Amino acid sequence: MSDDIVIRILLLPLALLYGIGVMLRNILYRIGVLRSVRFDLPVISVGNISVGGTGKSPHIEYLVRWLNAYVHVAVLSRGYGRKTMGFQPVTIMDTAESVGDEPLQFKRKFPEVPIAVGESRALGVPELVKRAPETQCVLLDDAFQHLAITPGLNVLLTEFGRPFTRDWLLPAGRLREWRAGYRRADVIIVTKCPDDLSARQRHDMIMAIDPFPRQHIFFSRYTYGEMFELLRPDVRRSLDLNTDVLLVSAIANTDYLLHHLGTSVRSVQTLEFSDHHLFTEIDMLEMKRRFDSLPSAEKIIVTTEKDATRLELHQEFIWKNQLPIFVLPATVGFFDHDEAEFQDVVRKFLMEFKA
Repeated sequence: MSDDIVIRILLLPLALLYGIGVMLRNILYRIGVLRSVRFDLPVISVGNISVGGTGKSPHIEYLVRWLNAYVHVAVLSRGYGRKTMGFQPVTIMDTAESVGDEPLQFKRKFPEVPIAVGESRALGVPELVKRAPETQCVLLDDAFQHLAITPGLNVLLTEFGRPFTRDWLLPAGRLREWRAGYRRADVIIVTKCPDDLSARQRHDMIMAIDPFPRQHIFFSRYTYGEMFELLRPDVRRSLDLNTDVLLVSAIANTDYLLHHLGTSVRSVQTLEFSDHHLFTEIDMLEMKRRFDSLPSAEKIIVTTEKDATRLELHQEFIWKNQLPIFVLPATVGFFDHDEAEFQDVVRKFLMEFKA
């Protein structure tokens, strides 16, 4: 028996207590002791059952990019990791410390779209609509467990390599609630799939999830774009097999990204931190030391878009030490006919709501 399994077994009593607490909370919402509100405009929630790593940000961006051509869309996020409290609109001049890394990332990409943060989504939605009255659809970022709101469309993400069907409750595993929570989903997207996803793999995943007839399952993957320099976004470059890379990241799971880099560059070393980690001066010094120790002159530092919002807080250090930090953007792509079918589901929801 592996050490990992032994540790999980030892943590099972704590996981059981945690699960009982979550179950009681969900029951209180189900019987009406705790109230859940429903709004008179379309609300789409995008979230997961696991803690991080499923690709919420790229999927929110996908929806914003697509929907914004047809309706006035807005995004409400908790703003995890920020040092402020309460409802706050996000501006392009904000920092990751003031609004959180992901909301800032959204605003930088879609400056015309209203983006806001707030711990209470139930209070945040009406406040957001009050400040942006043209809003016709609200996207809730990471709100699958936020039962104070009943969304019109509930989108659940689960990672291909680590699906919720094979995970355990916290702290023994990564599940925020019992696996049965997936029943609340209207749409389930299996994310970060391999590029060569086979029909057999797709069938096996569907069988493992065992969806209800009303639930729709789709499969997505990441497509990585051209890199740009963190402090000089107009400077761009591609990955190549002559380059040594130091990957600096503070995200929940780097496996998918490492696989991409491993096939695109000569060598990859990693400097990893916990999800949403705010980089310190000591971290920056370690990053410089690790970068200097890379074996060749043809070397760069690569990071993610989310991490970039936190690294830029140390731009003086980066300029002073002339660190070539490049940001690798990621977008969502769907397999086969999934994109058209997914859009049909969302479009039907919006049309039925309007009717």
